[in-house]
Amino acid sequence: MLVAGFPAGSWGTNCYLAALEAGSECVIVDPGMDSVDGIAELIAEHNLRPIAVLLTHGHIDHMWSVVPVADGYGIPALVHSADRHLLADPAAGISSDSREAIARMVGGSYDFVEPADVVEIGDGVALDLAGMTWRVDHAPGHTAGSVTFHRDRDGDTPPLLVSGDVLFAGSIGRTDLPGGDTEAMMRSLSRVVLPLTDDTIVLPGHGESTSIGRERATNPFLVGLLEGDRMQPTPRGL
Repeated sequence: MLVAGFPAGSWGTNCYLAALEAGSECVIVDPGMDSVDGIAELIAEHNLRPIAVLLTHGHIDHMWSVVPVADGYGIPALVHSADRHLLADPAAGISSDSREAIARMVGGSYDFVEPADVVEIGDGVALDLAGMTWRVDHAPGHTAGSVTFHRDRDGDTPPLLVSGDVLFAGSIGRTDLPGGDTEAMMRSLSRVVLPLTDDTIVLPGHGESTSIGRERATNPFLVGLLEGDRMQPTPRGL
């Protein structure tokens, strides 16, 4: 399996391309700010053919470039129904400080629209894309429509979790923005994350990759859940 990625834009949002191998179809995950050129470079380097954009959630730092990427390659963008409205109205999911910072970045007002082809996804759906099967798990808490994408072990390739802003190395997503819910986040971690095997590789929305085993043993939020001591998420990202 081929997974390539890079931190995009001012927020350092991890954008990933996943494919079975070089020269094959691929999916693009979370095309954030200033990701268009980086995506094009990886496609050319590995001779890939994009067939879909997967969005872990609707926050602007994860979907800033979804229109030029999805429409540019003529492919659909997949997002949970609860976050679809953020594609055209990203201000609904961020703080007033973030809105002001974005306006300064772009030199004034900014307008967003949906891509031409949007597909709503829900909990438990199996996505057969680019020769791979991804399970969608609805994991609200960071946003109402946050999801993770999980791929089972395939031969020598370990299980893979694209976690978005649900789980980071050593931390979890903040829950203090519009649509955030701390109790929902804890339920999502218990239902979606903790049951996964220790060898599952985690590709988070920000920061370094990790594994479920490492996080189960050292992430204070997961340790707290296992010990019955819940912590408040520390704000991270938007």
